[in-house]
Amino acid sequence: MSFNTDLLQKLMNFNEQNSPKFVLYVNDKTYPISSTSITNSPIPVNEPTTRGGVYFSDKFAYKMKCEVDDLSVVPLLTKKMLGPNTEFGELKITTEIEDDGKPLPIEIFTNLTNSVQTPTSIELSLIIVKLETS
Repeated sequence: MSFNTDLLQKLMNFNEQNSPKFVLYVNDKTYPISSTSITNSPIPVNEPTTRGGVYFSDKFAYKMKCEVDDLSVVPLLTKKMLGPNTEFGELKITTEIEDDGKPLPIEIFTNLTNSVQTPTSIELSLIIVKLETS
């Protein structure tokens, strides 16, 4: 994994106990995220592998589910989703948590694996590929 698992665990714990604000960045535009969950769950592969020659998949991955209420983001997500599209792009999400009483800004880089649109929002299923602190 290309990220600090201690930092990810702090983020997961903070997200469970608080309601930090997450912001999605797509094509230089920002979209507030109304709800977020972060989990470590299995991926449907038997061993670590490169999937389709496009991206690497381990047997477990840290996943995020995010809900965005601004549906103007929908057309911008087409080239970002994994799958038959080999020219997908990472999505950046930012938040700020508290670490030892100090604010800690975090940038989360993800791959979009699925989206479900309702009349009022879109739910994004993401895999976390990288974490950075500012």
